[in-house]
Amino acid sequence: MRAVFVDASETLAAVARRLLRPDDPPFAIHADPGITPQDLPPILDGAEIAVIDHTALPGDVARACAGLKHVVFLGTGARSYMDPEALAAERGIAVHTIKGYGDTAVAECAFALMWAAARGLPEMDRAMRAGSWLRTEGIQLTGKTVGLVGFGGIAAEMARLCRGIGMRVLAWNRTERTHPDVAFVALEHLLAESDVVSLHLLLTDATRGFLSAARIAAMKPGAMLINTARGALLDEAALVEALRSGHVARAGLDVFTVEPLPADHPLAALPNVTLSAHSAFRTPEASDNLIGAALDHCRRIAAG
Repeated sequence: MRAVFVDASETLAAVARRLLRPDDPPFAIHADPGITPQDLPPILDGAEIAVIDHTALPGDVARACAGLKHVVFLGTGARSYMDPEALAAERGIAVHTIKGYGDTAVAECAFALMWAAARGLPEMDRAMRAGSWLRTEGIQLTGKTVGLVGFGGIAAEMARLCRGIGMRVLAWNRTERTHPDVAFVALEHLLAESDVVSLHLLLTDATRGFLSAARIAAMKPGAMLINTARGALLDEAALVEALRSGHVARAGLDVFTVEPLPADHPLAALPNVTLSAHSAFRTPEASDNLIGAALDHCRRIAAG
């Protein structure tokens, strides 16, 4: 059984080469992250396993991938790039995702975005590089309340970091959870009480648009929003208006509805928004965990 890593970046290709074992099933690395979905059939060339980092796999393309039986998606957000249920039902293609590989990396990014936004660091950096001595008044986070919407491994790491600087941690989850030093509350209570709201939900049909205009309006006036989960979890247009009005004072965003973020997107013009390019999970440690888990999936699939 043959596998192809179809859209490997230089970094992930190097990790895969380092972690491959001599006795592994055939594993080809197509080191071109800029491919399009239409490129997939010839790249796969009849391979049974596609390892995919960020390339969409629509149904019509899947139909043209002769022999494809498994997709190993590098992360948990496969639904942003394909329809796993439809692939299984219509083509018999199983989609495998990878959890937990970057919990610490993503939480550290969310934590960094929170700090950068709280102190206005990107705005001062831009101004100083342009020759202006801009001095902004920041927000002191110690003693403030952070609300975590969704509580899995990343949120647990975020809670650890926030507790370490003396923040009060609230959380809401769709299923019942407990965690040391975290108060689980109703969503309405979390939105109304939190100085910082950080999204940690998996994107599904049920959570798409979860942070709606109404829920953004229900946030504490002057609160900050952090999103390192998925852009489609929130109403971006409503967030833009809330940032313009000051109802949401600041935001730190690593993910967006359309990626890459268009240069003319309203978020890119707002001084009270800190942006990063969907890179929260990109650390050497997380990359090793991710590719190691993907290779383990391929080994198990090949073993039957």
